[in-house]
Amino acid sequence: MKIASWNVNSLNVRLPHLLQWLAQAQPDVVALQETKTEDGKFPDTALAEAGYRSVFSGQKTYNGVALLSRVGALEDVQAGIPGFADDQKRALAATVAGVRIVDLYVVNGQAVGSEKYDYKLRWLDAVHGWLHEEITRHPRLVVLGDFNIAPDDRDVHDPQLWNDESILTSTAERAALRRLLALGLHDSFRLLHDDGGQFSWWDYRQAAFRRNLGLRIDLLLVSEAMRAGCKQAWIDRTPRGWERASDHTPVLVELDCD
Repeated sequence: MKIASWNVNSLNVRLPHLLQWLAQAQPDVVALQETKTEDGKFPDTALAEAGYRSVFSGQKTYNGVALLSRVGALEDVQAGIPGFADDQKRALAATVAGVRIVDLYVVNGQAVGSEKYDYKLRWLDAVHGWLHEEITRHPRLVVLGDFNIAPDDRDVHDPQLWNDESILTSTAERAALRRLLALGLHDSFRLLHDDGGQFSWWDYRQAAFRRNLGLRIDLLLVSEAMRAGCKQAWIDRTPRGWERASDHTPVLVELDCD
């Protein structure tokens, strides 16, 4: 099963890119973030014509998550974090072909010490409680999305700039991510790649993509039951170079699910 994650930064704008990429890359399951699309306007018909079933949870202008599948129905769908009151559409889960998929659009946090930063840490704590239950119920689990956290210094272009006091790399954010991993999850990219300098997000400013001034903040985490079947994990930089591109690019993992 080839599973992908992509923060499209407005599905309305990026739908042609998504359809082109789906035709080229042929992923089996795709998690989208920052769709910025109300449910009534989600392009499920266009995606169905491309061969993908879809479930989605969106809102106008902000946030929004979706799951696409071409290998079976999306079952046991959960929108939002159970027991966590939140109007922001940032979490969506479904089971596909016996694999539980949890799509997360983690809060950015704005700045260390801000109200949005505190909300980010509370949100991640709620995710931890939810995933503790999910991994018990679904040993074959993949948690993926835009985490808005770079796991370590290999995942940033300048560790002095992106340091312990910076948003996306602060001590508390990285500790929250490690706490999720401690549930029995593994960063699929790091299972197969030790090198730094490979990123999934580049700012629109300062020619960041051309200069490779990026961060790796889009992650695919696999459970222990899926770890041995992790055959490939990679970042597809190509769509980031397209005209009117999202500032993120797709990340993928290929799993042997037999």
